[in-house]
Amino acid sequence: MMSFPANNHRSPPRKRGPRKRKTWVPAFAGTNGVLIAAYLSLSYALAQSCPAPLRDARNLVLVTPDTMSSRTATLRRFTRASLNAPWQADGGPVSALIGRNGTAWSHAFRNFAAAGEPIKVDGDKRAPAGFFAIGRSFGFAPVKRAHYLHVEEGTTCVDDPSSPAYNTISTRARVGWQVHGENMWRVPEYRRGLLVDYPTDRAAKGGSCIFIHVRKAGAAGTAGCVALAEPEVARLQNFAAGGAVLAIVPRPALGRFAGCLPK
Repeated sequence: MMSFPANNHRSPPRKRGPRKRKTWVPAFAGTNGVLIAAYLSLSYALAQSCPAPLRDARNLVLVTPDTMSSRTATLRRFTRASLNAPWQADGGPVSALIGRNGTAWSHAFRNFAAAGEPIKVDGDKRAPAGFFAIGRSFGFAPVKRAHYLHVEEGTTCVDDPSSPAYNTISTRARVGWQVHGENMWRVPEYRRGLLVDYPTDRAAKGGSCIFIHVRKAGAAGTAGCVALAEPEVARLQNFAAGGAVLAIVPRPALGRFAGCLPK
């Protein structure tokens, strides 16, 4: 073992100032911040790539039939705090009745249809698949609600493609009795409901008069609307009062909108 001579020369002691307290910073703090920022940026980008009007929605009513031919569906409500926030459930699932011939892609969303899936036309008795703003509440009772449509004698939804008033709410006094339309005041299931802002194509006869309304006891399906138990319709009227989007998406098609719809 090697030995070294002792060092007998001692340096004078150094004067030390007060010790500075060190602030502990996690080693991953910077990385974590970058990851959070990247996640938020990606979430926002995904939200912006979602179909309108879904990308700007804070409240969502999601109707999911099991297949394109199903007459019933599961309806769930969701909300989110911001456009890049995750969807949060608002209540539990409820049963809904839809078109007696199932579902077909709305003319406005026909590009999302897979090979062999039908495209909606007027009179096909199919609910339209796609994304639609929920419009005004309506009903037989004169309710004090903003933008409420009081269905009175003469209130008509025009479903006649030959009429310029196609797919609009009018009155018999305006359009006459020769124009084909739903005489809403004569339909008991329309005693409470919501209009759906359905974008149609008159030349293509792309469908008309889509509502959310009261479910008729014993009915096997609707003419293309979404029907619910009356208390659920009332709940939706309150839920959609500040704006909401209706999404009708058959379960096999949910993956086509990954990142846009709740999991």
